[in-house]
Amino acid sequence: MDGKLERAGDRWRLRFQRELAHDPEVVWRALTEPEQLAAWFPHDIEGERAAGAPLQFVSRNGEAPPFAGEMLVYEPPQLLEMRWGDDVLRFELEPREHGCVLTLLDTFAELGKAARDGAGWHVCLDALGRSLADEPSPSTTVVAWRDLHPGYVAEFGPEASTIGPPPGHDAAGA
Repeated sequence: MDGKLERAGDRWRLRFQRELAHDPEVVWRALTEPEQLAAWFPHDIEGERAAGAPLQFVSRNGEAPPFAGEMLVYEPPQLLEMRWGDDVLRFELEPREHGCVLTLLDTFAELGKAARDGAGWHVCLDALGRSLADEPSPSTTVVAWRDLHPGYVAEFGPEASTIGPPPGHDAAGA
């Protein structure tokens, strides 16, 4: 499990780091352009890409109602931070000689969703890497999530897995 769970004051934070063989500008487009986000991010993002802009997150298949957010920081091509419902998502890009390091921080209030969301972001970041490499996905995101989730439950503990799977991700697929 490459996601790490840590305290963030009175909240919790998931931390992921991925080394990518792409320049920050290329990865930035994957983080911000709607047609590239569709390959890996769980929702469409409606709204201006500018600090302070209101955002709306919309499920592509209608599995969840739209919800509000806000662009908090927008500093191309190195830093993107947004309120995603009650969570704060922060994407940092650090240039390296042969690409960049992407750090994703998801800060949230309820510990019980850490394993669920850890598996979810792991799947999303895997999809981002494949999309950047122009590789096909080996399985559906639901199957990938189901495969990873038990590892995050074991890593983070039972108190971090009291909130169930996202819609359509339970064992029965309902």
